[in-house]
Amino acid sequence: MKACLLHSPAPVETKPLHLTDVPDPEPAGDQVLVRVGACGVCRTDLHVVEGELPPRKSPVVPGHQIVGRIERVGDGVTRFRAGDRVGIPWLHRTCGVCEYCRAGKENLCDNAAFTGYVVDGGYAELALAPEKFAYPIPNGFPDEQAAPLLCAGIIGFRSLRLSGIQPGQRLGFYGFGAAAHVAIQVARHWNVEVYALTRDPRHQRLAREMGAVWAGGTASGPAGGGTDPPVKLDAAIIFAPAGELVPAALKAVKKGGTVALAGIHMSPIPPLEYSLLYHERVLRSVANNTRQDGKDFLRIAAEIPIHTEIEVFPLRDANRALNALKNDAIRGAAVLQVHAE
Repeated sequence: MKACLLHSPAPVETKPLHLTDVPDPEPAGDQVLVRVGACGVCRTDLHVVEGELPPRKSPVVPGHQIVGRIERVGDGVTRFRAGDRVGIPWLHRTCGVCEYCRAGKENLCDNAAFTGYVVDGGYAELALAPEKFAYPIPNGFPDEQAAPLLCAGIIGFRSLRLSGIQPGQRLGFYGFGAAAHVAIQVARHWNVEVYALTRDPRHQRLAREMGAVWAGGTASGPAGGGTDPPVKLDAAIIFAPAGELVPAALKAVKKGGTVALAGIHMSPIPPLEYSLLYHERVLRSVANNTRQDGKDFLRIAAEIPIHTEIEVFPLRDANRALNALKNDAIRGAAVLQVHAE
């Protein structure tokens, strides 16, 4: 099969992914072998490729927003069969026995494996996954439209939950990329007012088009006219991997409000004045997701239904897609098309 291999982390400008032929993987035990139709391009992939996340496998095939059809199954598979359309997410497998798994917090598993990081992912023609960690994809979503739901969508959904936002309240989004452009659709479905702060005027326009009541530049950023939201917020989610946004977001939320950090990697957070945390404001991270998050989100995504704004690239252009993501040049989400439906 064809696959994009990362042998050593490097800046995406140096084109570190190499499209090459590798042996086809074979499903064993509880694994399903998926012929990849599309794979979303996530900022986490960028962190893997550039080494901001320490290497766990070398070489590795990145990609963890995978949609395709099952080609073959291992002899222990009972849930799926050949021909079924499934999604493979970031959470590849958990141990099931650590204190976090036993407490229903598998997103914090001590021995978790992650797709496209610890095991090979979807920047390839074929990918493997344990059947219990693959999701049936709802009808109505073409592969390319469905791919961003598998991480951008699920993590955005978990971030909404952990922010504690309630119908009728005001929510701030700091950064408006792939995850935010899906999360705003859920927030509007829940009758939440969204205020978007993002440095790129193109992303500000997209936020307004998707229902934000206000959009402006981030208070810490020189581009896009840095400012604060015009009202106090009940909660905020920081999607951008920029630690310098934390003080601004804490300043913007009301007493008792929560600021949720949605990224797996973030630049250093500057020193905080205690007054920003006082009055029981909460600063919390969002780490991975549980399978229940995925099931709940995909059900809601089909009900709304979610529409993903995508820019499609062929598999051979994975480096170009990551470079565009790094430079905020993607409207919505980037997706690699591997096999057409």
